[in-house]
Amino acid sequence: MQDPIEDDNPTQDSGVPQDDRPRKRHILLRIDSWIDSTVWNAGFRLGVWWEDITIFSRRFSVRGWKKALFEILGEGMTLGTAGSVLMLALALPAFEETKGNWRAQSDFAVTFLDRYGNEIGHRGIIHEDSVPIDELPDTLIKAVLATEDRRFFDHYGIDFLGLSRAMTINAQAGGVVQGGSTLTQQLAKNLFLSNERTIERKIKEAFLAVWLECNLSKKEILRLYLDRAYMGGGTFGAAAASQFYFGKNITDINLAESAMLAGLFKAPARYAPHVNLPAARARANEVLTNLVQGGLMTEGQVIAARLNPATVIDRAQVRAPDFFLDWAFDEVQRIAAPFAQHSLIVRTTIDMGLQQAAEESVESSLRQYGESYKVKQGAMVMIENGGAVRSMVGGRDYGESQFNRATKALRQPGSSFKVYTYTAAMEKGFKPDSVISDAPITWRGWSPQNYARSYSGRVTMLTAIAKSINTVPVRLAKDELGTEVIAATAKKMGVETPLRTDKTMPLGTSEVTVLDQATAYAVFPAGGLQARRHGISQILNYDGDILYDFGRDEPPAKRVVSEEANASMNYMLTQIPIIGTARKATLDNGIVVGGKTGTTQAYRDAWFVGFTGDYTTAVWFGNDDYTSTNNMTGGSLPAMTFKRLMDYAEQGIEHKPIPGIENPLPGPEAQKKETEVAAKTEDETALPPLVRPRSLSSDVTRLLKAIGEKLNTAPLLKAPAELPGKVAEIDPQSTGEIVKGRRNAGH
Repeated sequence: MQDPIEDDNPTQDSGVPQDDRPRKRHILLRIDSWIDSTVWNAGFRLGVWWEDITIFSRRFSVRGWKKALFEILGEGMTLGTAGSVLMLALALPAFEETKGNWRAQSDFAVTFLDRYGNEIGHRGIIHEDSVPIDELPDTLIKAVLATEDRRFFDHYGIDFLGLSRAMTINAQAGGVVQGGSTLTQQLAKNLFLSNERTIERKIKEAFLAVWLECNLSKKEILRLYLDRAYMGGGTFGAAAASQFYFGKNITDINLAESAMLAGLFKAPARYAPHVNLPAARARANEVLTNLVQGGLMTEGQVIAARLNPATVIDRAQVRAPDFFLDWAFDEVQRIAAPFAQHSLIVRTTIDMGLQQAAEESVESSLRQYGESYKVKQGAMVMIENGGAVRSMVGGRDYGESQFNRATKALRQPGSSFKVYTYTAAMEKGFKPDSVISDAPITWRGWSPQNYARSYSGRVTMLTAIAKSINTVPVRLAKDELGTEVIAATAKKMGVETPLRTDKTMPLGTSEVTVLDQATAYAVFPAGGLQARRHGISQILNYDGDILYDFGRDEPPAKRVVSEEANASMNYMLTQIPIIGTARKATLDNGIVVGGKTGTTQAYRDAWFVGFTGDYTTAVWFGNDDYTSTNNMTGGSLPAMTFKRLMDYAEQGIEHKPIPGIENPLPGPEAQKKETEVAAKTEDETALPPLVRPRSLSSDVTRLLKAIGEKLNTAPLLKAPAELPGKVAEIDPQSTGEIVKGRRNAGH
């Protein structure tokens, strides 16, 4: 029987001779021994080295109070490193504000005209009025420093000693009676930031103040501050204020006048002498006291100024549209940056009659209902069909706060944002009578609810938007559209603010501006074309050359919403003031109104954005500190304010229909009757109406315009050369041809 294991052949072990095995095993053992010894020796030497370091370090060991000191220093270095990283993270957003040529504003000197050519204000630095700091009166410099920043030459942008003193005084008084901002911080705010009261703005202000101190001398900072500060009456800078209030060059003002100017920096609207001279003189007296307390003057030096206070020029109180001018100035700098000339005359689109009515509408709403609704601020933008901005209200009082809430405040639009979802749905093929489910819905763990916490089942799109149902736009976004499509629709229609595309976006949680909403809604009365929002009609130099003309230099409007989708949206939006949430926006004269209300979470923001065939107006009310109002909805005060302005704006003009909507306008007698009936049945909460002054009819206006054009182009004036100075005579034949043409046309 054969042995199953054969080991007779010594070469069968993987082909290796049996005599080589001991040698290979020996080599492996040597390698293993070398590794073990090397590792052990390395560990031993490392231990010896560490012991030497420990022995050496013991020479520096301390005990007792020295040890405590070193512990504190060590912790301080750790915290200092972490703090430096944190400070850098906070500083980066502030330094972003300094990008570009931040001095460029001083290159522009702009005179603004309204739509009719009347001067309405100035912006920029007029170089002839900018006086070197060494030429300014010593009394003015001392008065400003004594009142605004006594330690100006001792700090480096932030005065911690002054801040501590202000905090102590405010704590003792139980309120804010003294500010802690330095003059440099105020300049940083004027140059780079807004007046919005937020922690983020204060942090940026502090870093920018230090940045200014690093890049400018104290004299440059003081000069810029005196040139850029708002001084009331639509004036910017101490030089312009001196001319406006006293009719003097700033180098010629006395101590009493210097004190009055220095008192304006705190609250220019409250202490403007052409508005409230007693308050201005009382404030100037406080400035004189500051001079004495600060050791800059003695009581004997200021007594003459106390006994003989400054007098001012008697000026009629003409309110400049300052919020609009700030926005228009930014537009001018953007448009005119390539131009070689920066001393410009700008014809704007603003209508001062509508502007005054808009300001009065916002102010009367806040005055009458602000306390009951617990709301302190409002903003409004009106755009005429064609894109011209006719009025802009950026806040209740420009003198108190120059922050433009119409163009810069980012607020949640609430349900007024839903129009973009419905517009996208109409573009996809939905109709106003399309049926969709109003039922509970959950999307990525989020379950939105309706305002009344109830559901209506199957409803039409018209009912959903008119009743402002929340589940329907969310269902459309989730199942049909997607949030990216909704954001793209809003952007096409004119929303310039970047939008978040999270799941809550269809209900208006992504912030926008009032100007955004007015621009986008103006697409509907434009028939689906771009609104082409603009505030600048023409830019001219002082030689009369037209450097820019909106009609000539801007491209024509593009279609952003199809005619069919736009007609569907107009139909639904014009039903909201009838059967929906905007009944208080219905106009008295029977003109069809379309629009949408909006109310955000916890009643922080209330909106109404509406339009006729002539104008689109966006209205917002809320609080700067984002506190809740007293249950104010978009269908209450915003809709009432919209109605007050639009009733005024639609008087005495030729009305245009809303595209896709039949708009049978009642005759004069019917209008009068409807107005009387509306007055009798008026809700007790309605605002008092504004009455527009009588003006020329559109036919007469066109006739006079045609005559004017004819006079400018035809040789209508005959003045014999041999009789220089003789009064020119109008050619009656040419004038008669114009009138004859109007008569033949049936006018």
